[in-house]
Amino acid sequence: MTNWTTGRRILVGTLVAGTLDIGAAILLTLYFGKRTVSAMLRGVASGPLPDAPGWGTLGSAAGLAVHYALMAIMVAAYVLLADRRPALKANPALYGVAYGLITYVIMNLIVVPLRFHTPLPPSALAICTQLFCHIVLVGLPIAFIARKG
Repeated sequence: MTNWTTGRRILVGTLVAGTLDIGAAILLTLYFGKRTVSAMLRGVASGPLPDAPGWGTLGSAAGLAVHYALMAIMVAAYVLLADRRPALKANPALYGVAYGLITYVIMNLIVVPLRFHTPLPPSALAICTQLFCHIVLVGLPIAFIARKG
């Protein structure tokens, strides 16, 4: 196995997990048709930038930037911890699932409710969809990419 630098693992992990996750969000947005992809991205941007929903294309671009910035933080946290805890690299499937669950809890039960002052809709479909995305599209890719160091 080729050893990648910390920076390379963070960059690749961010690009892979970030792209898989935003790709799923785009597909779900199109499938359910409750809003446009542009509106979904502006909603992401509205977390740190409350006026972003009124910014049009710039708001959508900001949403994409916010998404990848959050993903970079998630990836960096895991990669840096994995470099200090060899068990995380030895069993990426187990710890990738666990990290996906952790990111789900942090984002959906802490960050989003604190920022938007409301809990997420308690729909079983929404919970299952979010768990799938956080485990399969975020946690597992991050864990397997972190292992390359």
